Amino acid sequence: MDNNNSFTEGAILPKLLKFMLPVLFAMFLQAMYGAVDLLVVGQFGSTADVSAVSTGSQIITTLTNLIVSFSMGITVTVAQRIGQKRADDAAQTIGTGLIIFAITGVVFMVISIIGASLLTKTMQAPKEAFDLTVSYIRICGVGFPVITAYNLLGSIFRGLGDSKTPLKAVGIACIVNIIGDLLFVAVFNLGASGAAIATVIAQLISVIISFFIIKRTKLPFNMRKSNMKLKRQYASNIIRIGVPIALQEFLVGISFLVMIAIVNRIGVTASAGVGVANKVCNFIMLVPISFMQSMSAFVAQNYGAGFIDRAKKALKSGIAVSFIFGIAMFVLTFFRGDLLAGIFSNNADTVSDAWDYLKAYAIDCLQTCFLFCLSDILTE
Repeated sequence: MDNNNSFTEGAILPKLLKFMLPVLFAMFLQAMYGAVDLLVVGQFGSTADVSAVSTGSQIITTLTNLIVSFSMGITVTVAQRIGQKRADDAAQTIGTGLIIFAITGVVFMVISIIGASLLTKTMQAPKEAFDLTVSYIRICGVGFPVITAYNLLGSIFRGLGDSKTPLKAVGIACIVNIIGDLLFVAVFNLGASGAAIATVIAQLISVIISFFIIKRTKLPFNMRKSNMKLKRQYASNIIRIGVPIALQEFLVGISFLVMIAIVNRIGVTASAGVGVANKVCNFIMLVPISFMQSMSAFVAQNYGAGFIDRAKKALKSGIAVSFIFGIAMFVLTFFRGDLLAGIFSNNADTVSDAWDYLKAYAIDCLQTCFLFCLSDILTE
């Protein structure tokens, strides 16, 4: 494997940051998907459209985060095999993972399409935004196989020590999403549904681009048709690592869904306010989450190579840098949350409700740098 993608040698912090920054930028662009949806809808749609994107995107995000968290089972397992110089096992892990996640994508698609009305009712979406929310969930649900493939490919690249390739694909897709939002929402006036259509199209393009990049990339192993089998040994490794992380993310997601369901009962303005605040929070959490995903590969390679002390040193470095960013985000969010919320809405009441939410959420900025980093080394 290229030494640039090997984490088992060289200075720890520079190498960790060099790998983490593309992950951070990729996640920033990915967060822009939902942010641009809400931004464009907030400027050109109604308050009901904003509420629909808020509620619907939270449901889709919860399901997507399950996939992202579960896919870390592949990131960690592949990175371990690379660290152990077992390239054939890494190839088989990827082949097994592709089958597992293909099934997962189809299951989530069915749940989203068939259960859209029930999910919207459970979330107690405001009456004015009910049908719009159902439409948003169903359109995004159709794209779940694409969403699954998109996140799976990113996890595979990170497991191989490559964080730049996903950044290229996401960057292009983000541009497509912005153009799509402006076209479907601002020009065609499709509101929340237009935002959902733009997101699915953008992620489909990202997947297509990623496949082309894979074909032109020199991998540390040869992928064969024989690797595309669901083998118990490799599936159990992915599940053993991925399920606990996914369960943790699921419980967090459920807590947010319950909170939004309660707020939705208050009214459409409060619902829109929380939706705006959650979009801001998605950006606030980018640094600790990018460290979590980066360290999963960094720690796994060193763990697989038997360099336990090096893995622990990486953990300490990651926490320290993440904490510095956490302090900065706490100050900005608590004292000037209105500026951040104002980016996504021009409604004064919506911005005010969002800032109230952000003041309480700012405390998380100081805690997640420890929680997210520690969750990685505990999975090894």
